[in-house]
Amino acid sequence: MIDTHAHLDACADPPGVLLARAREVGVDRVITVGTTIDACRGALEIAAEDEGVFATLGIHPHEAGGSEAGRIDELRDLLGHERAVAVGETGLDFFRDYAPRDAQLRLFEQHLQLASELGKPVVIHTRDADEDVASALAGFAGPVVLHCFSSPRLLPVALESRYYVSFAGNVTFPKAGDLRAAATRVPADRVLAETDSPYLAPQPRRGRPNEPANVVHTLAALAAARGEDAAELATQIDRNASAAFSLR
Repeated sequence: MIDTHAHLDACADPPGVLLARAREVGVDRVITVGTTIDACRGALEIAAEDEGVFATLGIHPHEAGGSEAGRIDELRDLLGHERAVAVGETGLDFFRDYAPRDAQLRLFEQHLQLASELGKPVVIHTRDADEDVASALAGFAGPVVLHCFSSPRLLPVALESRYYVSFAGNVTFPKAGDLRAAATRVPADRVLAETDSPYLAPQPRRGRPNEPANVVHTLAALAAARGEDAAELATQIDRNASAAFSLR
């Protein structure tokens, strides 16, 4: 199994401890995410130390209004690392609005340009900005991963454009019927699973910090919603992740 999105640097336990617990339940690959330049460097360090870990690198939209947004050239250099498999998470967050919207959009477009130049997929963060995200992505030709999918209204665009749709622990919540319904509509070769550790712990672990081992609960919820065998879905998601992120 694979956890396609985890913030290992933000977890309380060291990466080695988290990865050992993940492997005990069959999670042998993790994609860790950097959301600032320093965090990106840390993500690469973690990935370099463990062959089962890869890195997604970006400057989070929350950082768009500050000095971090001016470090795109540093990000470009880091993305040249052999363990860097995607650009992001990037996108727009009009729910928190921690950064001006025009600055978020400008930073998002810079990430998309980088991904195009480098031939890498983009990992998308979107909250209350579905139309603007869809518009920005319309001109992007590379693979798109909708991280922590929570926007059913964006699903028609995702299906038409053949985006990868990644579900996190919130798909297990009792009131998340709309997300489970969305999961039934995603083609088998476009579904992914993640934890977004240490955030969004799945229902069986609510109230505790999330970690890569918990992706098994998200997988179980997806399999139940889709009427599929969990082991077969895990194998399919593993194949999907290898294709989306060009994992070796």
